[in-house]
Amino acid sequence: MGHVFHKLYDIDMIFLRFFTVYGPGQRPDLAIHKFTRMIDHDLPLPFFGDGTTSRDYTYIDDIIDGVVKAIAYVETHQIYDIFNLGESTPITLSKMVQTIENHLGKKAVLNHLPMQSGDVDITYADITKARTILKYQPKMSFDQGIASFIAWYRHVKELGIYE
Repeated sequence: MGHVFHKLYDIDMIFLRFFTVYGPGQRPDLAIHKFTRMIDHDLPLPFFGDGTTSRDYTYIDDIIDGVVKAIAYVETHQIYDIFNLGESTPITLSKMVQTIENHLGKKAVLNHLPMQSGDVDITYADITKARTILKYQPKMSFDQGIASFIAWYRHVKELGIYE
């Protein structure tokens, strides 16, 4: 539909695909927030499969940077295009849990379960086009991003939010 509007009405547009966005303010039902809360409260963590499934976790500030770059680009170019915004570095389920454990200073209580039907082994963004055209470059490492998230989590916990 966007392509049709671009061709018929000369409307320039960029579509952005975000890959597993996380960071301060993340919804409490999403994996990193949910797992942090469960580990913090010594609750059994549902651990599907052998821990090798991987996702491309992207820190919120990197997503915002990509959005700003896309807006600036579409304002100065005739374009219809789709860009992936991600880290382009898949993180395994095991690595995600270990990183949260390290920053919380607590071990997870794992409830090992079989892989969920329909779950995919790996997802990650090919950001080559976004790097080339938009000059998008994620800056926050997963470890730094989790440290930032945990600091925020502890702050809102002290305030009595989400607990």
